[in-house]
Amino acid sequence: MNGQAILENVRRYRGIASLYRQTAAFRPGQSWSLLEQASDWEARALSELEAYFALRADYAAPLAA
Repeated sequence: MNGQAILENVRRYRGIASLYRQTAAFRPGQSWSLLEQASDWEARALSELEAYFALRADYAAPLAA
C-alpha cells in the first residue's frame, strides 16, 4: 500500500470516529458504546499512521546508507 492510500485511510477513519462522537452527543443512552467505537476507529487511524511512517523509514533507510 502506498503512502497516499494510507493517509486517505487515516482521514476516513478519523471522519468515522468524529461521526460516532457527534452521535454520542445526541444519544446519551448509547454514548458509552458510541464513544468506545470512536476510540476503536481512532486506534485504527493511529495504526495506519504508524504503518505510514514505517513505510517511509523503510524507504529512506537505503538512501541514507
